[in-house]
Amino acid sequence: MELAKCRREFARYASLNVMGMVGLSCYILADTYFVSAGLGTNGLAALNLAIPVYNLIHGCGLMLGMGGATRYSILKNGGDGSESRGVFTHTVLMGMAFMLVFVLAGVFGASTIASVLGAEGEIFGMTRTYLQVLLIGAPAFMLNDILICFVRNDSAPQLSMAAMLSGSFSNILLDYIFIFPFGLGIFGAVIATVMSACISILVVSTHLFRRRNSFHLCRCSRDWKLCGTMIGCGLPSFAAELSAGVVMVVWNMILLGLGGNVAVAAYGVIANLSLVVLAIYTGIAQGIQPLISRYYATGEKMKQNAVFRYAVITVMVLSAAVYLLLGLFADPVAMIFNSARDTQLQQIAVQGIRLYFTGAFFAGLNILLATNLAASDQPGPANLMSLMRGFAVVIPMAFVMSRLWGMNGLWLSFMVSEGITAAVGIRVWLGTKFGKKSA
Repeated sequence: MELAKCRREFARYASLNVMGMVGLSCYILADTYFVSAGLGTNGLAALNLAIPVYNLIHGCGLMLGMGGATRYSILKNGGDGSESRGVFTHTVLMGMAFMLVFVLAGVFGASTIASVLGAEGEIFGMTRTYLQVLLIGAPAFMLNDILICFVRNDSAPQLSMAAMLSGSFSNILLDYIFIFPFGLGIFGAVIATVMSACISILVVSTHLFRRRNSFHLCRCSRDWKLCGTMIGCGLPSFAAELSAGVVMVVWNMILLGLGGNVAVAAYGVIANLSLVVLAIYTGIAQGIQPLISRYYATGEKMKQNAVFRYAVITVMVLSAAVYLLLGLFADPVAMIFNSARDTQLQQIAVQGIRLYFTGAFFAGLNILLATNLAASDQPGPANLMSLMRGFAVVIPMAFVMSRLWGMNGLWLSFMVSEGITAAVGIRVWLGTKFGKKSA
């Protein structure tokens, strides 16, 4: 009976968050499609060069949102209601500091950042414009991430999903309007993305005015230890987003040398498909986080393990389906984003899709393992996995394998690095499950 209830809760939280996250990733796909259709290969290359900055902004928002919400849930369900009330205030204040840095970077450093990311020639101006608006709009993205995480942990996953979906669908509509009827080009694409985050905030913030809302801004003394704990719990989410951005920067540099702007544009197709696949995994991980934190706080170990088991089975089944579908339909999928019908781009993208997504199985498992550890107040091993995925393994593998086997080696480096991380992650998880709990 208890496990049946546990399964229902898992299905509810996971499905709602998967729908929300897929919707969230859809507006990245919409940007890719409409920019490709309206601006061609150069626009697609410019968008791909700028996406890592979006990953960084979104990663900071999730680090604070997931970290703060995890700590809030553990304290609230553990009976420490007085301390839990200050968590949201600390999260918002830390968020304001990050927002200021991003806005200043957008106002004064967009050109420099575009150059560092490899933009030059015809694509430099488009990349700079996208980055400038994206960075100035960072407060909207970060506040949206924070509110969605807290609302989800305050027993309102439906509203979190509704906010994400409303923002995503409005972005798709605004993308079309701004790029085609209004003719605003890359500026229209990024303005649509910022406005969609604002619409999502309007929806999710309705929770703040409901009676059942149990978090709010309040007067409290500064607690640096709490800030550190929150960041520690949120680092896996940050690293997951940052790793995607870092990998894109490194791979763009390698691909510029291997095949020029066409190779970068082809990778843009693969990277955006990857965003959708990883969004599904992240949606499941974010869905189980409130449940695992609750069961951890109340000492219900059997339920905690059951939720994690359901998540792993779900991710493995979905990974098999994703790889099968993308493997069989790689050509028509790539053609959707190849509006110029560039033969070289098509060939690179199709081969890349079939090789790159061999790593989907390991990537989904790694996201679940890191989230499970962080949600049960074990940030140390969770951060170890995140650092391996984001920097320690994937970057060396990209350079080594591309040097040995060219572009095919680069695509396969994703699978190899995620596989190595999964092997270490399983070992760490088994140690924390059957041995002493890590700090």
